Amino acid sequence: MRSKKLATAVLSLLVAGSLLFAGCGQKQAAPAGEKKEGAKFTLRLAETHPPDYPTTLGDKKFAELVGERSNGRIKVEVFPSAQLGEEKAVIEQVQLGAIEMTRVSSAPLAEFNKQFGAMSLPYIFDNDEHLWKFLEGPMGAQMLDGLEKSKMKGLAYYDSGARSFYGRTPLKSLNDIKGLKIRVQQNKINMDMMSALGASATPMGYGEVFSALQTGVIDAAENNYPSYYSSNHYQSAKNFILDKHQRVPEVLLISKIHWDKMSDDDKKLIKQAAMDSVKFQREAWAKYEKESEAKLREAGVTITDVPDVKPWQDAVKPVIEKYQADFKEVLDAVAQARK
Repeated sequence: MRSKKLATAVLSLLVAGSLLFAGCGQKQAAPAGEKKEGAKFTLRLAETHPPDYPTTLGDKKFAELVGERSNGRIKVEVFPSAQLGEEKAVIEQVQLGAIEMTRVSSAPLAEFNKQFGAMSLPYIFDNDEHLWKFLEGPMGAQMLDGLEKSKMKGLAYYDSGARSFYGRTPLKSLNDIKGLKIRVQQNKINMDMMSALGASATPMGYGEVFSALQTGVIDAAENNYPSYYSSNHYQSAKNFILDKHQRVPEVLLISKIHWDKMSDDDKKLIKQAAMDSVKFQREAWAKYEKESEAKLREAGVTITDVPDVKPWQDAVKPVIEKYQADFKEVLDAVAQARK
């Protein structure tokens, strides 16, 4: 019995030794799900805007650059017009890894990195140049990096212009805003801004705005030129005042789950393609904005410039002061970008 146990032990050692020897010189297997070096793969990019909208054109340029630089090995498929779902649902799917990429407004990203909430503060940017100097600086990068803890990787910012007011009645000055029922996105800062301007904030879904303007449930709303035109809101609200109270950029995102599976070379390729698509997207936005303005004027919309925004800035100072402590680091960077 003892000799049998000894023989079994010796045999086990021999088997273990042979397995160890066989394993020598072999590469360690890649972790499950990791994309092998040089592997082909496809990234689906969810987009809520229509095919000809500037953000979608930016998405397509990004896809083109990735395809060219990977020699067709990496394919990016763009799904416009909310084919893969609306913004909130898509963000959740990207976090779960069910959808690889998306382009979203930076506004809802405040839920995952509160620094993005500062982008909703009114009149903090003097112009587009000021905004982009900020976004392309250290704080812009820090804000994108802050999304990683929520399983998203921010790749680049896209342009979405400036938001201004439009209404059913003439809008020539700040006084014309007072007392109006204005549709806003459901956001505490927006509510406080309307109160500071003397208006009544009316939160509602974007899809409800057209009929609400038609029926007089609201007096006014706010958005950029292209959205104002493409939504047909100008049909019931033919007065537009260019106060440019908010500049809220778009963000190109990729799921952290999929990002972590990529090789370092592929990560560099995708990041650089995203950054290189920004110039094209910004040019597309500027062109689309001019075309929208021309069409609005042709449709009889009255567009009023605001040569001096200081009275508007003074009116919302209590709002900035209220959130100063919450967004001190971001606001300091905004001030630095002004220099």
